[in-house]
Amino acid sequence: MFLSAASNSEWFADVRLVNGSNSREGRVEIYYRGEWGTVCDDNWGQLEANVVCRQLGYIMSTTKAIAKQKAFYGRGSGKIWLDEMHCVGTEPLLGRCESPAFGSHDCNHGEDAGVICEGTC
Repeated sequence: MFLSAASNSEWFADVRLVNGSNSREGRVEIYYRGEWGTVCDDNWGQLEANVVCRQLGYIMSTTKAIAKQKAFYGRGSGKIWLDEMHCVGTEPLLGRCESPAFGSHDCNHGEDAGVICEGTC
């Protein structure tokens, strides 16, 4: 069963990239219920990476988004908030993509998703 995360508006603006060599890359983390957590890489690809870069303010006509899997930027700690993300790729916010409920996953931190945003903010 997939739910739209759009109803969870408290985290719409709170996405960050952690543990990259610069601010344009890193492990994807989202803020929900007062806590940062990771996103599992199941179904994580180009479309989901596009949405993260867009949400972070990158101009998509001049940005190449690259999805990274298997904890490329190291294993996170704490909560794994999202799994099985399904984005069209044009959503303005990761919260507009479909996914199971927050905290519902079959992952470990060895499957944390990452992104590289090569372009202009």
